[in-house]
Amino acid sequence: MTPEVLSSVADYFKVLSEPSRLQILCELRSGPKNVTEILEATGMGQANVSKHLKILAQAGIVSRQPKGVSVYYQIVDPACFELCEVVCNQLVERLQQQARQLEPLGGVYSGKSSGGVS
Repeated sequence: MTPEVLSSVADYFKVLSEPSRLQILCELRSGPKNVTEILEATGMGQANVSKHLKILAQAGIVSRQPKGVSVYYQIVDPACFELCEVVCNQLVERLQQQARQLEPLGGVYSGKSSGGVS
């Protein structure tokens, strides 16, 4: 891949690297919402939500559709959820591996050892 292509990939991941934007995307997963609905669902401030929606729209992840006096946002790039699922599955696997590695320590402080701290 060329440096330009890699830069575009990195930029896409940067958009998804912000927890507030992921929270907004999770709210939009169930369908289009206006800013007021997003504010109520996330508890975030209006300026913050507007800033993140602008970034998501510029990245082509959400679209903006005026309807009357409101503007509705909706997901146009569902691949973002596939990426999040891959990452979540990897995190779960890593935590399960760590838990398996720590299993031998389970009895050390449970009072089952002889002569330890109780």
